[in-house]
Amino acid sequence: MTISCILCQETGGTIIYQNEFIRIINANEQHYPGFTRVILNQHIAEVTDLNDENREKLMNYVYLVETVQREVLKPHKINLAQFGTMVPHLHWHIIPRFEWDLHFPNSFWGTVTKDGNNPTYQQFLQQQVQLLDTYHNTLKKYAQQLLFV
Repeated sequence: MTISCILCQETGGTIIYQNEFIRIINANEQHYPGFTRVILNQHIAEVTDLNDENREKLMNYVYLVETVQREVLKPHKINLAQFGTMVPHLHWHIIPRFEWDLHFPNSFWGTVTKDGNNPTYQQFLQQQVQLLDTYHNTLKKYAQQLLFV
């Protein structure tokens, strides 16, 4: 791993599951409790730098996170993003989106469209926080069952 890379030096969030290939973390975003990242443990900048087998393996973890988010968190939509412009270390953002979230329908990185102090917003947010243990435990269980590591 590269010394100057933040994702080589730090976990990048709270670890939900990890193995030698990847780690799945909760991004610890206050208003997006289900925001999850899949981070490759090897310092590689681009998906096409991986061989076909490892590309498929990585994406299977991304798809797994999306599947469990849909099953447990029941979002309106899921955003998948892989930028790496600021941190050129291969990682995916998997963000469950809800019509009540602060930025909806804009990007998570876009303009806020709602009042975070609104009691209805706070109620929906608390419901998602209450689902986190179930979400993380289900994700960990399914990730342990993947047979390609």
